[in-house]
Amino acid sequence: MFRFDDPIYLWLLLVIPFLVLIRFGMWRKQKKYWKKLGDKNLLKQLSPDVSPIRSMVKFVLLLAALTLIILMLARPQMGSRVSHEKRNGIECIIALDISNSMLAQDVVPSRLEKSKMLIENLVDHFNNDRIGLVVFAGDAFVQLPITSDYVSAKMFLQNISPSLIQTQGTDIARALRVSMSSFTQQDKIGRAIILITDGEDHEGGAEEAAKEASKKGINVFILGVGGTKGAPIPTGNGGYLQDGAGETVMTALNENMCRQLAQAGNGMYIHVDNTSDAQEQLNNAIAKLQTGQTDSVVYSDFDEQFQAFAILVIVLLIIEACILDRKNPALLKLKLFKKK
Repeated sequence: MFRFDDPIYLWLLLVIPFLVLIRFGMWRKQKKYWKKLGDKNLLKQLSPDVSPIRSMVKFVLLLAALTLIILMLARPQMGSRVSHEKRNGIECIIALDISNSMLAQDVVPSRLEKSKMLIENLVDHFNNDRIGLVVFAGDAFVQLPITSDYVSAKMFLQNISPSLIQTQGTDIARALRVSMSSFTQQDKIGRAIILITDGEDHEGGAEEAAKEASKKGINVFILGVGGTKGAPIPTGNGGYLQDGAGETVMTALNENMCRQLAQAGNGMYIHVDNTSDAQEQLNNAIAKLQTGQTDSVVYSDFDEQFQAFAILVIVLLIIEACILDRKNPALLKLKLFKKK
């Protein structure tokens, strides 16, 4: 298994396209300057040793070297051994509402971003547990199959947005049923579905699905995100979502439905606001679930791979240094001699 131990440094790769834009701007400016000096063919004859292609090749080599250096900073590693470990924990499926209403900003920075931060903190508190991730709106699908790989869980979490599901709306019943089918078949282990939503269910059948989960021994925890007074839904272009009559659509947390779902699923309803109380309540509730022995695939003995990147960087820099900005005069004389 390949991974980056310090993936935060990968953000530095954003510098690469910025440097390309600067280089392109300088090239265009230089091109205009040469046009002002005189005829293109005449300038080539007056400066036969000038080679714009060499300059471009040197820039590409330096850019490639910089990219490899950034990858080195992120500490590339390769797992050299796979082992199966027995752990005592629970299985937990997190079902996250990614409908457009979750973009409302009555919770800072938004309902969706607050939910993602809550999930990330929850993952940090897991130890021997297995987790999976389901996203839903008008439809639902498994974003991350149940696993003990918490690093992957966080990586998948970063890419979640409403654009993942084209069918908008909120079908909580569908989300619960997809979550129920995502657990393993192991016996004598606590199972929980943590459903994070603003409670706007457009399809119905959610309470029946929660009761079905409870009968299977799965506790359903409902985390309600947002305010009960309502908030507009940002469209991303500075405005807010409007209905057919041109009125701004307001979305509010439906706490009554959230409480009914939690009761039907033999779980707990927790209101998520701008405090850390929800996180503490959820951690305490999860800790009370029965733990059981799970079989986890673990990649271990990760070997550092930066040496290979370092060798490539050195090779690229040597090649770049050997390439002159101008054509080699000795080679030019040799070519002229051959022509004679």
